[in-house]
Amino acid sequence: MAETTSIQLDGDTKLLLDNVKKEMGVKSYAAAIAWLAEHAKILEKGEMGSLPKLSSFKREKNDRFD
Repeated sequence: MAETTSIQLDGDTKLLLDNVKKEMGVKSYAAAIAWLAEHAKILEKGEMGSLPKLSSFKREKNDRFD
């Protein structure tokens, strides 16, 4: 049997989890949280340019000491 833990949420977070449950077709908050945690780790293609002010990397000629 799975161990259970109670957590306290504000109204906005509960609404978010309710929406995730509905969109993903899951019945438990645990499944909704697991889905969010899994997908939070994935970098979408549109986010790859999320640091436009970062200058491009250029390797120096003598970057190694052999």
